[in-house]
This record gives sequence, structure tokens and C-alpha cells, in this order.
Amino acid sequence: MRFVADENTDSAVVRALRASGHEVTWIAEIDPAASDEEVLDRARRENAVLVTEDKDFGELVYRRRLATTGVLLVRLAGQKSEHKAAIVRSAVLQYGGDLEGAFSVVTPDAIRIRRAPRR
Repeated sequence: MRFVADENTDSAVVRALRASGHEVTWIAEIDPAASDEEVLDRARRENAVLVTEDKDFGELVYRRRLATTGVLLVRLAGQKSEHKAAIVRSAVLQYGGDLEGAFSVVTPDAIRIRRAPRR
């Protein structure tokens, strides 16, 4: 699978996804000054699911109805980096293709997947 990881995504999550064979463009490595709109657009252009810890992407997708190929919002505050990585890796392994075109939220106990609104 292809992912674009927002600059605030924990580096352990990026490493875990890459180690699992996924292609991950990490904004922190290529354009840390990019706006949220630019990051969301990059993910769409790359036909990738955006991985982020920033709730503002919900505003962009649901209220402003910006196009998305999928968002995985990581809500694991307070978790150790390696534990976050394990939870995200497990969610991607279990739900993979269901994340595409959806707005998904992963928490310590569950993952919620909702189809993203159409533009």
C-alpha cells in the first residue's frame, strides 16, 4: 500500500510501515513546511492514504469537503512510540484496502472506518 505520512506522524510508525513493505512518503523528510491542504493534496496525487496525528484533517475532509484517497488518523496520545507503531501496523494489516477512500481513526482499543464524503 502507499501512504503519505504527515510530518507529525511518529517516526516509529513510518519505520514500521516501511518495514512491512509499504511505500511511505514522509512529509518530515521532504517538505516539513507544507500546509495541511498541500499534504492532503499530495496524498491524493500519489493515490495514497494519509497517516496523521492531526485532527485538523477531519475539518478539511468533512467540512471543507477536500478530496481524499483516505486518511488514517492516529489517536494514540500517551502511547510509547513502538506501541503506536505496532497498533498502526496491525490496523493496516487487518483492514488494508478498507482504509482507501475512507476516513479512519485508530485508537488503543479500536479502529473506526467511515467512507469519506464525495466532493
